[in-house]
Amino acid sequence: MTRLFASIFICTCLFACTNNNTTTKSDVVAANIDTSILPGDDFFLYSNGNWIKNNPIPGEQSSWGIANLVIEENYKRLREISEKAAASKATPGSNDQKIGDFWTMAMDTIKIEKDGLSPIKPLLDKINAISDINSLISTIAECKKIGSSTLFSDYVSQDSKQSDVMAYQLSQGGIGLPEREYYFKTDSSTINIRNAYLKYIATILTLSGSNQQQATKAATNILQLETKLATASRKIEDLRDPYKNYNKFAIKDLGKLSSNINWTNYLTTIGVHEVDSVVVGQPEFFNSLNSLLKSIPLDTWKSYVTFNLISDLSGVLPDAFGQEAFNFNKLFSGAKERKPRWKRAIQMEEDAMGEMLGQLYVKEFFNETAKKRYTEMVEAIREALKDRIGKLTWMSDSTKTKAYLKLASIKSKVGYPEKWKDFSTMNIGKESLAKNYMNSRLWWHNYNYNKLGKAVDRDEWDMYPQTYNAYYNPSNNEIVLPAGIFTVPGYRDEELDDAVVYGYGGASTIGHEITHGFDDEGRQFDEKGNLVSWWTKSDEASFNERSTVMIKQFDEFEPVKGYHINGKATLGENIADLGGILLGIEAFKKTTQFKENKKIANLTPMQRYFLGYSLGWLGHMREEQLKNRLLTDVHSPGKYRVNGPFADVEEFYTTFNIKPGSPMYRADSLRVKIW
Repeated sequence: MTRLFASIFICTCLFACTNNNTTTKSDVVAANIDTSILPGDDFFLYSNGNWIKNNPIPGEQSSWGIANLVIEENYKRLREISEKAAASKATPGSNDQKIGDFWTMAMDTIKIEKDGLSPIKPLLDKINAISDINSLISTIAECKKIGSSTLFSDYVSQDSKQSDVMAYQLSQGGIGLPEREYYFKTDSSTINIRNAYLKYIATILTLSGSNQQQATKAATNILQLETKLATASRKIEDLRDPYKNYNKFAIKDLGKLSSNINWTNYLTTIGVHEVDSVVVGQPEFFNSLNSLLKSIPLDTWKSYVTFNLISDLSGVLPDAFGQEAFNFNKLFSGAKERKPRWKRAIQMEEDAMGEMLGQLYVKEFFNETAKKRYTEMVEAIREALKDRIGKLTWMSDSTKTKAYLKLASIKSKVGYPEKWKDFSTMNIGKESLAKNYMNSRLWWHNYNYNKLGKAVDRDEWDMYPQTYNAYYNPSNNEIVLPAGIFTVPGYRDEELDDAVVYGYGGASTIGHEITHGFDDEGRQFDEKGNLVSWWTKSDEASFNERSTVMIKQFDEFEPVKGYHINGKATLGENIADLGGILLGIEAFKKTTQFKENKKIANLTPMQRYFLGYSLGWLGHMREEQLKNRLLTDVHSPGKYRVNGPFADVEEFYTTFNIKPGSPMYRADSLRVKIW
């Protein structure tokens, strides 16, 4: 996605085999099958139902599945790395010293309690001293730099229309609930969330020193303020149009958007220097914000900034703050209990210095043979898309020529960066956990803002090697596949047969990310990563017509009563899922395993391919989390990432003998046919 937040594509797959002095391993794709369900009734439950029945969601989790098993194993790996660093006599300033000290302070709960709010007292004093809009804005800028973003979103990234330039970007933001719809939906569940949010705000302010009456009043005012910010915000599906969300302004003209903000002072504080333009995502938001800065009382703004600062840093403050944050967030996750301290410490450490950990991770846990396998698979998938483009009947030759050029230009990054970042100036020591965390956020802020005015580093990674995720970056026209995405807990990569690997690795990761370059958003960027039209009008109309079929297909799904999948918001991911499956099939058909057509665990290679893909989404989640995802996530829930696209794939019907009358059967005229 442009989106650097492509969905999790993790799976643990194994097949029956006997190694030297080992017992035969069970075949997980076979063992997970629920034989009481027919493939054409619900393939997701057919392929994964037996595992789901036997693996309830643990109390500390909002969901439980293959991804969680991978994550749990890596928690242990990163803990070993951290404890080893903490126990070593590391050279001051070295990565080992920083990792060790961060871990030590994160686990020192006695000191965290003793410190109280003292690590953030200088910022709290600044907030209390706010006397006008100018001091409000400058204080907000200081908070943003250490990890508490309020009022609006701003960042540095490539200019969508000039990908060799790093641009300063402004976007809507400032709300505390996960998505704007939480402020407006009138069902009982959402009303309960808003009431709980009021209580959470009041509790945080009370813990920070306000009396109960003041805190309760401030909470009401903050919710009203955020509701006005949400009213001015675009809906999630409207944020997916790259042209409508690209509005370039001269820096000197920002005052026309929001004259009540002293932009010169704000930009100086935040670290924007010698830049003459800014890309504004949603200009109307900043017009509304301008009025709110005048109409909302200053005391409400001060309470708003105080609450956000403490809430955003609750994980590194005394336990009472973290516990309240967990209690509120249970409404979205459904988790029954907090993760143990050491896991929360790893999460904080990942946020602070994930790439630093990654350097040590790949030394121990990523095999060069595995890297070679998936690098070669990228090229097999690329060739499959080239073949499919050539066979398209709805696309003109002129657009095909440009599509070939873009496809050939896609850069792949597998495993880990060739060049690591230099963290020598990140200040990590033994003063306090909160200080370490804020210093790390300040380092990352300065690192990103220092990119302004400099050449784009197209070798940089925006994920860590140990991350269980992958992404397509349209501005770089690249796919990035971290080592963590291929982790198989307890099993070596060479133990996985091609059918399963092409299902979960080739389809749901590599093929998915490559297809993102040609989904409804990605297709609007050229081979150099610039937002520019390279399609004929008729080809574009044909693409949109075919995409509409997919929007309607997913709009029909209702995972929770009253909560449908948003077909427009999830369109890009749904296109990438279907494309990935089709590309994986085409590439797999060229393998020896497919050609020999021998069964493993009484399953044909093509059956194992579909089961392997489905295994990537094995798992289940609590209803609270599912509802939240349906409102906030551009990805469909896992079950529908299997059943939805499979119903559009001809090989699915022939492989499992799906006939009219089966719940998953879709008439050929209703099937999505894009790539």
